[in-house]
Amino acid sequence: METTSPQLPQLAPEQIRRAADYVELVWQEQGSEEEKAALAAFHADGPEPARLIGEFGALLLADYITVVPDEHADCESAYVMDKLVAVASRYLKRWCLAGGGAHTAWIAAGFLIEIMQEVDQVSQFLADVRGDAARWPAAVAS
Repeated sequence: METTSPQLPQLAPEQIRRAADYVELVWQEQGSEEEKAALAAFHADGPEPARLIGEFGALLLADYITVVPDEHADCESAYVMDKLVAVASRYLKRWCLAGGGAHTAWIAAGFLIEIMQEVDQVSQFLADVRGDAARWPAAVAS
């Protein structure tokens, strides 16, 4: 069992964009033939969508959803937030990396959507993440 904080996910910018596209597709999916085909294309990758969403989720939790403002970094609540992020990220990654393929990816995307709806409009939030992906190549690309 992992007892340390999760490491920064090793995702290339194109993986970040692909994961954001998948989460947005799950969020907007209304059952049209086009949307079903797009989901089927993602899910055809076997366990890869779940792994990608697990890493992407850890990135969102650490860098976007639970960012503590600098003026509160020394507060006890920031410490608690850090621990909650570590646990949520670890659990999400462990669950997604354990397998399950499309079903796991779908549920993990739903979890992230629920979190994003609490902090922002999902589409705008994902657009911001896609836009920021260009700053990550040197820091997180394998």
